[in-house]
Amino acid sequence: MAELEKRWYVLKVISGHESRVKEYIELDMKNHHYEKLVPQVLVPTRKVEVEHRDKKVVKELNMLPGYVLVEAALTSEIQGMLRYTPDVLGFLGVGNKPSPLRPNELNRLLGVDENGEATQEVTAMDFIVGQSVKVADGPFTGFNGTIEEINSEKKKLKVSVKIFGRVTPLELGYGQVSVE
Repeated sequence: MAELEKRWYVLKVISGHESRVKEYIELDMKNHHYEKLVPQVLVPTRKVEVEHRDKKVVKELNMLPGYVLVEAALTSEIQGMLRYTPDVLGFLGVGNKPSPLRPNELNRLLGVDENGEATQEVTAMDFIVGQSVKVADGPFTGFNGTIEEINSEKKKLKVSVKIFGRVTPLELGYGQVSVE
């Protein structure tokens, strides 16, 4: 039998059930001896440092809530098994046809560049509540402020800036500020 080409596909799943779906798929493939046809199932996560009760805690955040990445040689049998796994809503694609990810899309989702090197992404770990920052982009460029709140899910900061002698809160993206 000729070796089938394995490509990466995206499964839409019930949000919050990504890890469970990954376990279901891995167990199902092991039980049916299809590990060669579905070698990898990924739930892309990243570690983020958050404040919890006045101490910093490293927490894993799901980068793609509601989605699971699957590397598979997509035969009709494998497609059916993946599609009808509990908590799976379907494949990402046009109509009923799953669309494979292009290599550049996969690299971006996994946070690597073309050479396989990890890309640097600004994260919540780069900011601390109470830290002084300078607005680098937008209508308030050049103003100095203090970080009041960090929302790592939306990649936003609440920064208090003094405008005309009055403290004004601004919601800015990570890329719109620079650390002083």
